[in-house]
Amino acid sequence: MRFLVDIGFMPFRILDILDIALVAIILYVLYKLVKGTIALNISLGIASIFFLYWLVRTLQMRLVAGILGQFIEVGVIALLIVFQQEVRRVLLLIGRNTLRAQPGKNWRSFLPWNWELKEGFGLSTNEIVRACLSMSETKTGALIVISGTTDLRNFSTTGVEMRALLRAELLETIFQKTAPLHDGAVIIASNLIVAASCILPVTQSPQLPRHYGTRHRAAVGLTEQTDALAVIVSEETGSISFSRNGNITSDLDADSLRQAIEQFVGRGTKPGSPANGPTEAPSHHGA
Repeated sequence: MRFLVDIGFMPFRILDILDIALVAIILYVLYKLVKGTIALNISLGIASIFFLYWLVRTLQMRLVAGILGQFIEVGVIALLIVFQQEVRRVLLLIGRNTLRAQPGKNWRSFLPWNWELKEGFGLSTNEIVRACLSMSETKTGALIVISGTTDLRNFSTTGVEMRALLRAELLETIFQKTAPLHDGAVIIASNLIVAASCILPVTQSPQLPRHYGTRHRAAVGLTEQTDALAVIVSEETGSISFSRNGNITSDLDADSLRQAIEQFVGRGTKPGSPANGPTEAPSHHGA
């Protein structure tokens, strides 16, 4: 194979350029896949460990290199466990974007920048907003969880399975104080009410203001562990709040709630704090 460029110690071939381009495409696709999820933070942590391992090996720090080497030897298995949801999404993504899976598509459907990386939520934001406003007026307590990429099966199985189409009237009925399923949370995925009366983990953060009740603490507890969005209606004040990434934002109106949900599902115009100045109370993860 002839060299395309020869600069002495670093000759370049045409295949080397192709190799670099393919790696860049793979990294770009992986970044789009994990952007905005907790997997991005995990990826940065793993990259830091690999960089540290390379550094201590270069400096011939044998003891530290040996310890990190033992960790890296089982790294592939650990990655499959940690990123099982993301791996599943990649395989589904590749399957959806083959010519066999999409009749009539041309060769451009193979290009990664034409791939639809996000699952089709099809979420009816207006149904959630309408239900929350109605329950806020009547001071009906509610806890609504909108799933992200994290599998919430461990939480949905603690409640009553429904698999019902998302409707504001159904949400209001579930959270009526006399309804048998009003305690616990409703979990929503792909515009379906998956389950009701679900039990969520309660945060142990000492930084959460004391006036927040069990619903707010359960919402923060869930979003500390997953990338879901939790919407809360206070039974005492009727105030509407949402929690994401272990943080809670309160005193929402219809527009700010709608904006928060649409940003979460990827339909927001641009990131930022919800409109009309809602207040935010950080948990121990920070603001």
